[in-house]
Amino acid sequence: MTLRNKIIVLLAALAVLAGVAVASVLHAAGREDRKNQAQAGGPQVTAGPVSLKPSATTPRIVFRSMAWGPHRDELATVSAADPAGPRTASGVKCLRFYAAAGTGICLQAERGAMTDSYRAVVLDAGLKERAHYSLPGIPTRARVAPSGHWAAWTVFVGGDSYAGTNFSTRTAVLDTRTGHLTSSLEDFTAYLDGKEHHAADTNFWGVTFAADDRHFYATMATGGHTYLVRGDLAARTVTALHTNVECPSLSPDGTRIVYKKRVAGLPADAPWRLYALDLATLRETALAEPRSVDDQAVWQDDHTVVYALAGDYGTDLYTVPADGTGKPRRLLTAGLAPAFLN
Repeated sequence: MTLRNKIIVLLAALAVLAGVAVASVLHAAGREDRKNQAQAGGPQVTAGPVSLKPSATTPRIVFRSMAWGPHRDELATVSAADPAGPRTASGVKCLRFYAAAGTGICLQAERGAMTDSYRAVVLDAGLKERAHYSLPGIPTRARVAPSGHWAAWTVFVGGDSYAGTNFSTRTAVLDTRTGHLTSSLEDFTAYLDGKEHHAADTNFWGVTFAADDRHFYATMATGGHTYLVRGDLAARTVTALHTNVECPSLSPDGTRIVYKKRVAGLPADAPWRLYALDLATLRETALAEPRSVDDQAVWQDDHTVVYALAGDYGTDLYTVPADGTGKPRRLLTAGLAPAFLN
């Protein structure tokens, strides 16, 4: 083959490859357009400023927006009085999020060429980064103390679902004032049945803070069981209080825990129901949500809890009374990980 013919063949091959690339791009764009069209009528989202500063006069909800479009996965805000109204998106993307007293914690993915990495970002009231910390696994839970002085997060370091038993978690606690990080609650001394507990299979997840800036609650798993533990940040201890408790959330008045409980006879991949636990009496009350909830609920106020369930956009947020009465209702479409800023 002459040099001229070789050049002609090469140019023809390049033209074919270019055509394939263009077709692929057009196909992907068309698929995205069809997906967006399928979700037509979804929430209205526009870019704009988002603040974590609480306001008693104009309370708002800040959450991860799941609506399709350019602002998907960004922190967005809506009026607490009109959760279905137009939302303002911040440009800051989070997989998990929580905020209190003008301090936010945002668990983010950093997309790499071969693999993803993750980090926890401490945000100020204007969503500006104050500090960040590398994460050893996939983000799953995040909380901030009512004062904003403490933050906590949980990641999966083995497995990626709470439904089975083959998973491992790592839960960290951060003093947002000093930057001191306890990278794992496994460094705390644990007490179970009145005795100091040591076991290689011990896992912690789902921290929720008390208002005194010293105590917290979390889930401890060991020996095939889960426990509600009460933690002491000063003494660096956790003490088991009650069994079969996962992803606890402490009420604003500090008297009750709402959590997901495994119920016998339910499917292995959807084994939970929401319950409330009175901390003074350890009396349990089943909430009126009949579906399995795999989330760490958030208290809207002392009477109502909010949680995520699967929806057309990924997840929607629902509410239900915390006393076992009433029935669930959808709070907003295409949302996850809410924080109520009052």
